[in-house]
Amino acid sequence: MSPHIRKFFSKEEKEQIRKAILNAELDTSGEIRVHIESNCKEDVLDRAAFIFKKLGMEKTDLRNGVLFYLAVHDRKFAIIGDHGINAVVPKDFWEDIKATMAERFKKGEYAEGLAEGIAETGKHLKKHFPHHIDDINELSDEISFGK
Repeated sequence: MSPHIRKFFSKEEKEQIRKAILNAELDTSGEIRVHIESNCKEDVLDRAAFIFKKLGMEKTDLRNGVLFYLAVHDRKFAIIGDHGINAVVPKDFWEDIKATMAERFKKGEYAEGLAEGIAETGKHLKKHFPHHIDDINELSDEISFGK
């Protein structure tokens, strides 16, 4: 892992992203993760799918995990939803969220773009996977970092 990738976001930006995840997950049983790497030398969706599996995101009870993947130096990003959520969201759902995020990213507003994408995802997760009294947080809310 590049030692500098952990410093891509400031402490405040990391907290902004973590809070966006926590807020999105308050109203849903869905699980959201963010993974940051320096480079992605392969197809970004293939890499994101690999990371999704590596993080064990396919193991949620309702198959409703979502991964936001960024390769910052290669300027690539992807959003991967598990089978449960992909079966119920609109056809262009992920592309619409990516377009909103890309506008922020073009301005260098990576934390804000992620926070907006996470919030929008949370709204849709809430519709299809509402929070129940016995829900548990199945996956970490912390940003994970790769190479």
